[in-house]
Amino acid sequence: MALTLSDVDRFEAARPRLEAIAYRMLGSASEAEDAVQETYLRWQAADVERIEVPEAWLTKALTNLCLNQLTSARARRETYTGQWLPEPLLEGDPMMGPAETAEQRESVSYAVLVLLERLSPNERAVYVLREAFAYSHREIAEILDLSEAASQQIFHRAKKHVAQGRAGATSGGTGIGVDQAAARRVVEEFLAAATSGQTQPLIELLTADAIAVGDGGGKVPARASAFEGALAVAKFLRGLFKPAQAKRDLAGGSPDLYATTANGGPAVVAVVDGRVFGIMCLEQTREGIVAVRSQVNPDKLERATERWAAGGFGTPVLAQAL
Repeated sequence: MALTLSDVDRFEAARPRLEAIAYRMLGSASEAEDAVQETYLRWQAADVERIEVPEAWLTKALTNLCLNQLTSARARRETYTGQWLPEPLLEGDPMMGPAETAEQRESVSYAVLVLLERLSPNERAVYVLREAFAYSHREIAEILDLSEAASQQIFHRAKKHVAQGRAGATSGGTGIGVDQAAARRVVEEFLAAATSGQTQPLIELLTADAIAVGDGGGKVPARASAFEGALAVAKFLRGLFKPAQAKRDLAGGSPDLYATTANGGPAVVAVVDGRVFGIMCLEQTREGIVAVRSQVNPDKLERATERWAAGGFGTPVLAQAL
């Protein structure tokens, strides 16, 4: 049946929420957009007049699509070149969705998105719907064709897994939900240490069990396994930020380094001629920086580059840095 303008408007009103759900479910903005578009096609093919609660119908259709995608994604990621990291979203990206509560901000933080990869598809769906969007267990049960009791059990298990992964990494005022001014201070201090040519200033910023990991997707060189421990991470970062022609050739020029936020946390953004070459997400705790996660896979930076072109990110902390 052909959709009326009212039916189209109803879907478009739901689109931001659907995109925010899909992004948390999939960890990929491009895959989230595809899932939402497929949901629209299903909406278009449905007998809309017989749908009593459009929001619930759309959420169920989208969630089932995401569950199918997650199942196939697991197989693909087993053959992924190097480490797989989520696609980061820059400050103000509407796909991050609601951020009124600590739970909503936490659910879209880069650190939690990484942890959500460890959950089963059903655990991830229940966690996202409950924690980030405050769906009741009755509503989740209807969406996933579960009992309420099963939804509660799955949520308890998922939340426990996330909490275990977050142990010792609770935000201490400069992590989740940090503002631009605070993010810039964190990044400026980090870059000053990283470009000092010495390891000790970096070690002082890092926690003893800090890690560094990068995702190049086989298109940009990135270590297959994480660096672990403050000394190993500090040595890696010292070398990474040492200027070299080979690095400029790889990036297509000498990047400018900016301070902003990605997924609510401090981030270094490397930009070459208006193109985002890399986003380094810093996970900050009361004790120091516990994780440095770098996304340099160009396929996962297209949305960031589009958003960068819209402007509003200020001046670089370091110009022509490498």
